[in-house]
Amino acid sequence: MDNQHREIKGYRELNEYEVSLMNEGKTLAEKCREFIEKLEQEDLTDKRSVALGKTNIQQGFMWAIRGIAKPETF
Repeated sequence: MDNQHREIKGYRELNEYEVSLMNEGKTLAEKCREFIEKLEQEDLTDKRSVALGKTNIQQGFMWAIRGIAKPETF
């Protein structure tokens, strides 16, 4: 279905620049994911610290992307 976001309550149409910013953020988040996965495989790392870092990085990207999308719902 094309333009599904139009069917989802609270989402708005994004301009080309906003879409570009979101895609840039998603690409950067994937690079961070790759790094975290590498740390998870290392025997020398503190797994709890890596897990906390992973969670906080995920939250940071979520909030940054939400800051671009500016949904109108709670």
